Amino acid sequence: MRSSLLAFMALLVALTSIASASAADKKDKTAPDEVKMNEQARKATAKALEWLASKQNSDGSWSEGRYPHNTAITSFALLAFLSQGHLPNQGLYGPEVAKGCRYLIASAREDGYLAGPRGGNMYCHAMATLALAELWGMTGDKDIKPVLSKAVDLIVGCQNHEGGWRYEPRPTGADISVTIMQVMALRAAKNSGLHVKDETMRRALGYIKRCYNHGQGGFAYMPGQAPGFARTAAGVCVLQLTGEYKAAEIHDAVTYMKQHSQDRYHFWYGHYYASHAMHQVGGREWEDWYGHICDTFLPMQSADGSWTARQRTEVGPVYQTAIAVIILSVPMNYMPIFQR
Repeated sequence: MRSSLLAFMALLVALTSIASASAADKKDKTAPDEVKMNEQARKATAKALEWLASKQNSDGSWSEGRYPHNTAITSFALLAFLSQGHLPNQGLYGPEVAKGCRYLIASAREDGYLAGPRGGNMYCHAMATLALAELWGMTGDKDIKPVLSKAVDLIVGCQNHEGGWRYEPRPTGADISVTIMQVMALRAAKNSGLHVKDETMRRALGYIKRCYNHGQGGFAYMPGQAPGFARTAAGVCVLQLTGEYKAAEIHDAVTYMKQHSQDRYHFWYGHYYASHAMHQVGGREWEDWYGHICDTFLPMQSADGSWTARQRTEVGPVYQTAIAVIILSVPMNYMPIFQR
C-alpha cells in the first residue's frame, strides 16, 4: 500500500512538472508583454519623430533624394508615427499624420493605383495601401475606404499566373519582394474589415513558399535562387502574419535569419521585416532579438535624431529613420497588422 501511494505521488509530481514546463513554454512563446521599450529607445524615437515631422513637405508627403513626393517614403514615415500611437488630428503629431493621409488619398489614380503625381511602382502602391489600411482600421475615416477598396482591387487584379506580383500594375512576372509587399497590404486591408478572397492569398503564399531554398534554409528573390537575409526576414514575417505559424519553412528560416542579421544588403528593409517576424516568434527569441536591435540601431542615430549612416542599396535618411522608429517601437504594439 505504501509503495503504491509513493508511486502515485511520484507520478503526480512528474505530471505537475510537465504541466508547469508546458505552461512556461507556452507563456514564453506567446506573451507579448515580456519585452518593453527601454528609456533610451523611447528618447531616441521621440527625437526621430521630431526630425521626421520637420521633413514633411507642404503637400503632406515626405521626399527622399531621387524619390520626390513618393507614396512609399510617405507611407513609411506615416507608419513610424502610427507605431507610436499618433493618429490623424490626435496626439502630438496628429496634424502631420492627417496631412500625410490626405496626400496618399490624393495620390490615387482613377484605377486605384497609388503611385502619386511623380509616378511610382507596385512597391509604392503596396506601402500606400498598407498605410491606408492601418489608418482606416484605426480611425474608420470614411474618406479612406473607397480609395483603399480600389487599391485592393488593383492588387488582386494584377496577380499573375504564378500567384505573385512584379513592379508594374499588370500580371506579368513575379518576385518575392514585390509579392510580399502586396500580401502585407492585402492582409492589413483584410484586418481592417475589407473582403479579400482566400484564393488570392492562397496563391500568393504558394509562390512565396516556392521561393524557399530548402538546402540553405532561407528565402530567395525568385524560385531556385540563393537566399538572403532581407528576403528571408520578409518570408518569415508574412507567413506568420497570414496565420501560417506552423509552416515547415519557419524554423530553419529563423535560424538563417539570425545567422545573417549583420548582412548589409537591403539592411534596413531586412530589419523592418525581421523585427516583426521575431515579434511573432515571441518568447526568448524575441527578447534576445530586440536587445540586439537596440544594441545595433541606437548607437547609429545621429545627433539631430535621424539615422543617416547609409548601408548598401538603401534610399536615405527619411526612409532609414522611419524604419528605425518602426522597429524600435514594435513592443508598443500599436499597429493592428503587426499585433499577435
